[in-house]
Amino acid sequence: MSSTADIESENASASGQSNLTPKHKSEHGEIESQASTSLAGLTHKFPQVLVEVEKQREQEGQLEDPRLNRRKSFVNLATGNHHVAAHLGCIRPTEDIFNPEDPNIREDIIRMIIQYLSDEGYTSSKTTLYDEANFKGHEREERVTEVNRLKKGIIEGDWAEVDKLCAKPLVKNQKSFLYAVYKQQYLEYIEHQEMQKAFTFLNKRLKPLEHLQMTPNEFKDLCYLLTAKAVHDAPSFKNWEGIGPARKKLVEQFQNLLNFENADKDGTANIYAPLTPQMLFAVAYQIEFSRYHPRVAPRVNTLLQDYTSFIIPNAIRATLVGHRGNVKCVEFVGQEGREIVSGSSDNTLRIWDTESAREIGILEGHESRIWDVSSNKNGSYVSSASGDGTIKLWDMKSSKHTCVTSLSGHAGDVYTVKFHPGDNHIVAGGYDKIVRLYDVNTGQLVKMFNGHQLSVSKTIFNPLGNLIISGSKDNTIKFWDIVSGLCIRTISSHLGEVTSVEMNSNGTLLLSSSKDNSNRLWDVRMVRPIRRLKGHQNTSKNFIRAGFASNSLIVGGSEDGIVYIWDQDTGEVLQKLRGHTGMVYNAIWNAKQSLFVSCSDDRTLNTWWYDESRSLEL
Repeated sequence: MSSTADIESENASASGQSNLTPKHKSEHGEIESQASTSLAGLTHKFPQVLVEVEKQREQEGQLEDPRLNRRKSFVNLATGNHHVAAHLGCIRPTEDIFNPEDPNIREDIIRMIIQYLSDEGYTSSKTTLYDEANFKGHEREERVTEVNRLKKGIIEGDWAEVDKLCAKPLVKNQKSFLYAVYKQQYLEYIEHQEMQKAFTFLNKRLKPLEHLQMTPNEFKDLCYLLTAKAVHDAPSFKNWEGIGPARKKLVEQFQNLLNFENADKDGTANIYAPLTPQMLFAVAYQIEFSRYHPRVAPRVNTLLQDYTSFIIPNAIRATLVGHRGNVKCVEFVGQEGREIVSGSSDNTLRIWDTESAREIGILEGHESRIWDVSSNKNGSYVSSASGDGTIKLWDMKSSKHTCVTSLSGHAGDVYTVKFHPGDNHIVAGGYDKIVRLYDVNTGQLVKMFNGHQLSVSKTIFNPLGNLIISGSKDNTIKFWDIVSGLCIRTISSHLGEVTSVEMNSNGTLLLSSSKDNSNRLWDVRMVRPIRRLKGHQNTSKNFIRAGFASNSLIVGGSEDGIVYIWDQDTGEVLQKLRGHTGMVYNAIWNAKQSLFVSCSDDRTLNTWWYDESRSLEL
């Protein structure tokens, strides 16, 4: 049992105190005094020491600014591609290749989805899709299951299972094959010397099919076997292979029958239709025919968006000259972007070939400047908003690019126009403070949205197409429900006129530009500002705009004549593109072309690209 002194000694040790003799305590005190003096000196010198250590780590590259690291990663991504030019001769993925409404094509798509669900084990989902699509493939799959069961039954000699399946449509009407199956069963009874069963089976199953015998004397020999010692005693069966080989031969006969009788006319009925390889081919096609090729095979992490090479433009590719007034707006025609359309204060729109930068058309008809242009997804139509109070719809598929519709009703300049994601409607706004929704096919006004106190400078749809977002000179951004026509949300944080609004591809982020000299990024769901993008100039002119480029960049114009590129995640200016001699109204990115196009007060447009011969310094 421990004494009290022992316990106190242990407690003292546990609390960091030593159980020392007087002599030891004296020595210990000297040690503590020296340590305290040394520590005090180190503490006094610590700031200087820390600075020297940090300098050394910086020199060794061990201490880096996170923003510097991000810039380096951008440079690595951008320089990881090399330019191979546009593939003008490649076949474009248009509706001309196949008709998505073709029943056969629709069935093929469903079959691939069903195959994927089956391979991944989503049995319930697969069954639901069968039912909802009223898909005949369900019958085919049941048939495949029955075929496999029948083959297994024959090989294993499970004749009860075989008889059950032979009563189904799969074999029921194939009398010749039924005769072969029954003959095999009969010969096995003979081989096993089960004569009574053989006699009953002969009369019940084989006699009704006697007319299907393979040789004139085959049925007679089958009867003879009832008195014979072995199957080989009958002339018609002297070469009989035996039970096992005969069963395999019967299965082969069945498969040949299926191949002949049950294949579709085009031979596609039993083709395995995996979805994943088709997706791989599609992505590989997009990579192969992109303007920039990756130096290393990329790792694609989403199939919800087309593959695009990540680049940061650093040079002018071409300057498009032809307008006689400042160029207020520009847009790539369709998602493919093989043409560019621009609108100017010279009252015309001009069409340019993206690759050659050649002017290929002039659209005349407006009586005042063009404030905005928009194209539908497949590039078949372009709409234009003008100071003459009208919106015109232009047919881009006709050789003369004729105006097919002119929409009126606005009281004053129309500053903005945008196609709905479904391409059947357009939204417009202007000087009269009203947002208007039109039906493209009929040219009729569908709905008006009232609420802004001053001119509407920009209108867009969200990606789902159920909301309209508008920016106004009254410093506000409004969200409108298309069905009810009600304003469901208002943002009033800008200190100046809102000159543009844009949404990212999935509708989670909103980008706004304002004459308070800022572009702002908003979280749409929480309706809160995420960051403010600065560096450019936007204080007085109509209209300086900005938009999203890829999934990580923002690009916009400026009154100082520079195209600005910002890092979406940090708000930092990554690149300043100089080349215009007047203010830049807007810059638009096209993923398929991997190009920017900008429009300016200097009456020109510039296309911008990544030039490998020039260093990329962010």
